[in-house]
Parts: sequence; structure tokens; C-alpha cells
Amino acid sequence: MKPFIHDDFLLQTEAARRLYHEYAKDEPIFDYHCHLPPQDVAADRRFANLFEIWLEGDHYKWRAMRANGVDESLCTGAADPYEKFLAWCKTVPNTLRNPLYHWSHLELVRYFGITETINEKTAPAIWEAANARLKEPDMSAKGILDKFKVAVVCTTDDPIDTLDHHKAIAASGIATRIYPTFRPDKAMQLGDLDAYGVWCDRLAEVSSIDTGDYAGLLAALKQRHDFFHSMGGRLSDHGLTALPSAFCSEAEAAAIFAKARAKQAVTPEEEQRLATALMFYFGHLDAEKGWTKQLHLGAMRNNNGSAVRRLGPDTGFDSIGDYPQGVALSRYLDRLAADGSLPKVVLYNLNPADNYLFATMIGNFQDGTVPGKIQFGSGWWFLDQKEAMEMQMNALGNLGLFSRFVGMLTDSRSFLSYPRHEYFRRVMCNLVGGEMERGELPDDLDLVGGMIKRICFSNAREYFGLELGIG
Repeated sequence: MKPFIHDDFLLQTEAARRLYHEYAKDEPIFDYHCHLPPQDVAADRRFANLFEIWLEGDHYKWRAMRANGVDESLCTGAADPYEKFLAWCKTVPNTLRNPLYHWSHLELVRYFGITETINEKTAPAIWEAANARLKEPDMSAKGILDKFKVAVVCTTDDPIDTLDHHKAIAASGIATRIYPTFRPDKAMQLGDLDAYGVWCDRLAEVSSIDTGDYAGLLAALKQRHDFFHSMGGRLSDHGLTALPSAFCSEAEAAAIFAKARAKQAVTPEEEQRLATALMFYFGHLDAEKGWTKQLHLGAMRNNNGSAVRRLGPDTGFDSIGDYPQGVALSRYLDRLAADGSLPKVVLYNLNPADNYLFATMIGNFQDGTVPGKIQFGSGWWFLDQKEAMEMQMNALGNLGLFSRFVGMLTDSRSFLSYPRHEYFRRVMCNLVGGEMERGELPDDLDLVGGMIKRICFSNAREYFGLELGIG
């Protein structure tokens, strides 16, 4: 019987197959946004078993397992690693039509050469074969990056991080370039003033600048931004429900910050005003250094309060939010543009209802200085599956310049996620190849294939301006 994952997986036409095999397949990977732990790369972590590399920390799989009636002890609990793995294998047959079914089989083939269909009966053989493969030299953290031709990885880092792991990685001579990304979200989070005070104190410590007042906060944040730049970082990132747009004077922002530092209650409206002032400041910092700003908008986080209190955040209790996005996003970009301080920006929406909103918004702020200066980013989180990736690409193709798209990212904490780039490339080639077959695009492989090749790698290489290792 033909294996489930084969050379032409997802490629339904001859044009799609040629686009993928001749133009997309062999391009390096430019992973410009992910959550890989830099300490694992610095230590060149080796994974003791398939559970550690496949299931540890994977909230996608935990959500599916819970939906399948699996006890929490086998998801995030203290159960034996093999028992957790077996619980996942029992769940996989019930994930038919969920992208986890595709991803899981693709991962087993690409990392371990295992072509068996995943279920309870095949679980023991999969466990033994994968664990044996993990002992081989090329299956360490660095070996995996080399194996998948990963040219660049941009991690996600708090301004208070010392970036010591990045220093160790840079000194190690690894071919893949690992860069930090400046993620200052905690500077704007006033919901827990005790935690906020601790964060500001730590910011003062690492920057050697007193953060007792607002001027000190801004100076300390700039010092850290400068430091990230010295470490090769050229991207910032913000994870927000929606952009704050309550513009205020610097004096007002300073007064709100003083209240927060004194642990006096801050209203939601005041929190919005301080966040707006800081986001405007971060935009200026990025523009001054030629950085790219990423805006991840629309997640509704920590919905199941009792579960989050037991298990902590990022354990699988987040969902798509239905927040208004357009007016605030427009005001923010317009304010920066009016100041001559609009950096390159990548916009990511989590609600697919916002696809056309974001795809048209980017056109409002292209200024002719950089091709595709404002990007409609790849499908993110709940939208990184086949249907939603096609929806994003169709929206961009209909309303912008698909040919300038910077392509796929992993947005993952797992070293087993690099087949997601292959998955994206197959979906893209199938989508575009189908249009060629129907006569909606020219039957010109050099023209169309050249575009596919650029989206896979070189568009990102040119747009982000990072020094490369591989590729």
C-alpha cells in the first residue's frame, strides 16, 4: 500500500508537483519568528526519548488529547513518558481532518524515517525506532537545524534577558544564525502591580538605569533595544489582543507609570494610555535602527481560569478573539507614518474574519521605500493549517502583492516543527499550481516558479536584512 506521506503528498496537479520539486523543496529555511529555547541550542540538547522532543510542551497535542477524553496526568502531569506517548498514539486516529494528523505523520517520516500510520498498535515499534534514531549524532538541537537547512532562527526574548545563551551560540560556530527578538510586552502589563514592579526592577538591574520614573523606563528600554541590536537582533514582536490607541501626553504617561511603580491601582483606561505611549515609543526605536516590527493581534488567552491556575499559561486554554482591530491599527500606523517613523511591519491576525481587513490595511502604508514594506504575515497559531493558509494567501493575492510575501515561520517551541515549512510549501504549490492548470496563471514555470522560490526563502532574506549562515 502507498505510504500516507509520499513524494507528492498534497500536490494534486502536475504543475503543483513541478513547482514543489523544482522550485520549493530544496530552499533553505528562514525561521524569522519562533519560540525555540535558546538554552537548548546553546547546550546542543539531546533528547532522551520521543516524548521529550515530540510531546513536551506541545499544547496543540494536549488540546486534542483532552478532547479525546485523556486524563490531564497524561498531558501535562507526572505520568511516565511512554504512557504519555501511548496516550497520544491512541488519540491520533481521532485527529483525522485535524492538521495534527498531517503534521504528526510528516514529522515521523522526516525526522525518523518512520512511515507507519500512528495508532495504538504501531506505538511500541515507533517508540523503539525513534528512540534509537535520537541517539545518532545528527539528532541533537544543532544537528536538527543543520539537517533541515535552517539558515536563520529568530527567538522571542524579553528585554530583561541577558542573552547569555545567544552569546554562547554565536561563539559556538553553528552554521544556523540564531538572533534574539525584542518582545517588551511586560512593560505594558499592569494587571499585577507586584509582578510589574519586579519586572521593572530587573530591567533596571540589567540596563544599569534607574526605572523609578518614566524617563528612566524609556531610557532602560532603549538601552536594551540597543543591546539586542549589538547582538544582531533586527526584529521586535508584540503579542496583543488589539493595538492600544488611547494617545496621551508624555506627562500623562509619566503620571500613570508613577502610580504603577507606587503600586497604586491603575484603571483599565490608564493602562491603555500607558501602553499606547510605549507602543509609539517602540515604533520609533524600531524605525531608527531599520528593524522590522511584528504585531500578533487577536488571541483570547487563559479562557479556562481554573485550569490556568492549576497548570499555568501556555498550556492550551487560549482561543481566537473577536476584538475590533481596524481603527486602532490604522491610527497606530498613521501616527508613526506622520512622524516619519514607520518601520517595516509584519501584521498577523488570529481571527480569519480579519484577513481582508489586514490585507487591505497593508496597502495604506506602503511608501515605495522597501518592496513589501508592510507585510500581511503568514497564518499564525490556529491559522497555520491548510485551509487557513490558503485563505491568507488568497486574501494577500487578491488585495496585495503575493510575490513580495515573506513566507512561512514556525511560531513553535519544538525542534520537531520544521516540516511545517514543507507543509506550507506544498500547500502553496498546490494552490498556485491549480491556478496554472486552470489557465488562471501563465503556463510559465520560470515566471511562477521563480515567485514560489522567492517566497520560500529569498524574500525573507532580503526583507529582514539578517546575516546568514546556511544559504
